This record gives sequence, structure tokens and C-alpha cells, in this order.
Amino acid sequence: MLEIAEFEDVTQIRMSRVLDGVPIYWVSAYLVDGLLIDTGCSYTAEELASYLKDEKIDMVVNTHFHEDHVGCNYLINDMISGDIYAHPESIPLIGKEAFLYPYQETVWGYPVPTEVKPIPEIIRTKHFAFDVIETPGHSVGHVALLEKKKGWCFSGDIFSRETLKFIRPEEDMGVTIESMKKLMNYDTERLILFTSVGKIIEDGREAFGRCIAYLEDLSGKAKNLRNMGRTEDDIIKELFGGEHYFAEMTNGQYTTENLVRSVLKM
Repeated sequence: MLEIAEFEDVTQIRMSRVLDGVPIYWVSAYLVDGLLIDTGCSYTAEELASYLKDEKIDMVVNTHFHEDHVGCNYLINDMISGDIYAHPESIPLIGKEAFLYPYQETVWGYPVPTEVKPIPEIIRTKHFAFDVIETPGHSVGHVALLEKKKGWCFSGDIFSRETLKFIRPEEDMGVTIESMKKLMNYDTERLILFTSVGKIIEDGREAFGRCIAYLEDLSGKAKNLRNMGRTEDDIIKELFGGEHYFAEMTNGQYTTENLVRSVLKM
């Protein structure tokens, strides 16, 4: 299932697999001036490729290697005049068969391994120039694209919501904060976030600031409880009321425990 929306000169393409008539998880790609940023998951690949047949696509950027960002690479590769680019750390992961947990297979499916090229420092289209900014924390090999004159920031998964309740085990909240601060401090008049979860946030600096403040406050509270002799389970119960139900749904991958462990290391 695809939903198309326009914001200024940017086309947002929201995609989701549909089960029993219900979209189960939205992820977004963005098309601007012949540049496609991310390609969704394998379940929506053919629908996305069909939509893009009527669009001019010069090149593609994968913000990172996760299966919901590279799923249509293999079809788009034959449709574009240029190349698909990714961070060097993402390239070998995009080029080999992914390991997925059952929930990932259900929601997004296995991407076809594809060859992509190392992303340059600047992505230039006919009318715009996008700085490529390394933004680790959510994953290795994660980049954001920022068009300084427009203030457009295609932030991938470095920001999803202001008050996180669960994360994956490999996510690092301290590193994520540094990546958000890097984007916040860029010399632009405005900062509009085009997120992969489908939110277009016009007050990007304020959203980053609130997320950082929340995580730093959470870290302080968790550390105080630990210093009082509380266990991780105690901290989870006191700060969140217990483990999030996503833990069971995602085979123990998206958990509040992961979040608490990460903020305790900050």
C-alpha cells in the first residue's frame, strides 16, 4: 500500500504491507529533484517501482542498511540513470542476505541483496545540494541528508519520536544524542525533518531538543535508582511501569530493557 503526499518540492511516499485490509507499519521514502531517499521494504517493492515508472529518478540513497529502507533497490537499479549510494559500513550489509527475526519477516520481508556505491560527501541534483552527514546511533552506517538552503533534513531513523519507550539492542542513545546535536547545530535558518516513520516535522530543532532532554533526564533518573541499589528490573518498573508489550511481539528485540541499559551507559 502506498500513500503519496507533497511538501514544498518534496514528494513523500509512505508504504506499508497490508494484512487483512490493515496497513501494519508505515515507512517513508522521499523523492526530490530526481533523488530518491530510501526504497521501503520488499513487500511494497513492486508497487513502489510501478509508481516510480512515471517519475524521473537519477539516483538513490539508502540512509542505512535495514530491510525497510532497501527493499526496492533491486528493481530500481534497472530504472535509474545513476547509482544507488550508501555509507561504506552499510554497503556489505546491503549486499548480502539479511538475518531477520520472525517479526521483521512478517512486517518488512527479506530484501534482495544489491550492490551499491560509497556515498560522496555531497549529493548534487539539478537544483539542490545535499550534505551527507554521518549519524550513527540507530545503526552503523547511518547517514542523514541536509539541504542547507532549504533546511530540509532527511533524517532516516535517527529520530522517530520524542519520548522513546523501547529500542533495539544495538542502538546507542548516547551516540544518537550526538548525532541529533550534530544536525541541530548545522548552519541553517530552519530544520525540517523528513523522517522514515512518516512524520514531517517543521520544528526539527525543537523536536530534537525535546528528545535529547527526555533521554538525558531518563538517564539521570535511571542512574540515581541504580545508585540506590535498584536492579534493572526495578528501574524498568519504576520508570515505565514494566516492560513494553513490543518486547514479546518482536522476539525480545524492541524492549524497554534495551533503552534502560543504553541510558545507564550515557
